[in-house]
Amino acid sequence: MLPDVRPDLRPDRPGADRRRLPTLLRAALCITALTAAAALLLPSAVPPPAAADSAPWYETRAPTPDGIGKVYMGREISQVMGHLGARWLERVSRLREELPERVVTAMDLAPDAAVADIGAGTGYFAFRLAEQVPEGRVYAVDIQPEMLAMMRTRLAERGIGNVELVLGTETDPKLPPAGIDAALMVDAYHEFAYPREMMDAIVAALRPGGRVFLVEYRGEDPRVPIKPLHKMTEAQARREMAAVGLEHVETQGFLPSQHFMVFQKPGSPADD
Repeated sequence: MLPDVRPDLRPDRPGADRRRLPTLLRAALCITALTAAAALLLPSAVPPPAAADSAPWYETRAPTPDGIGKVYMGREISQVMGHLGARWLERVSRLREELPERVVTAMDLAPDAAVADIGAGTGYFAFRLAEQVPEGRVYAVDIQPEMLAMMRTRLAERGIGNVELVLGTETDPKLPPAGIDAALMVDAYHEFAYPREMMDAIVAALRPGGRVFLVEYRGEDPRVPIKPLHKMTEAQARREMAAVGLEHVETQGFLPSQHFMVFQKPGSPADD
């Protein structure tokens, strides 16, 4: 999830007024610097997949500046934002840009639900989910040990006891089979190096009737100042979720710049 800074709004242009830059664009300058530092300091922290992939649903081509050159169902997969960009995930403006409290409320989780936050990062959503399921459990999944270390420290500081940290892989979130009621992915799915394998594993972890909540910046809207590969159209997301057997339930439009899409695994809770 990387912002796209318009050249005519860069503060280094003659006559530019830095104070007039929208909050998201000012934050973009910070995350661009952090991302560059990550590439220089830790070039192999989150390695891209191999250039060739044997799975029939992937294609390879020359990568674009923000992609990895791997194409799934017509969409080039984006580069991953590494742990050195963690400050971007905790920016103050995110409260009004992504409305996290409304997101977790809209999930309508039972107090004893088991829910997975896939690509949990710093725990921004996982900790809020923990409040929604006081009798349940939150699996905070990430493939970067550094992110898990940050969450571990914050969990101890806040005394949260119903969050389980899970080190996943690029192909497997390491969740218990048929063990969760819901999975949340916020600005993360478009970065999955192996989206088909990951979603197959997530579907296997869902109980019958379990739901997937997919939050992605709107790819249809050129006004959203996020780089194209870090956005998704609703149509593309629905195609990719249907490919793993998930049914589209609804797409809610309450977020300023993102889709809030709901998908469901066939069956009902009584079937498990």
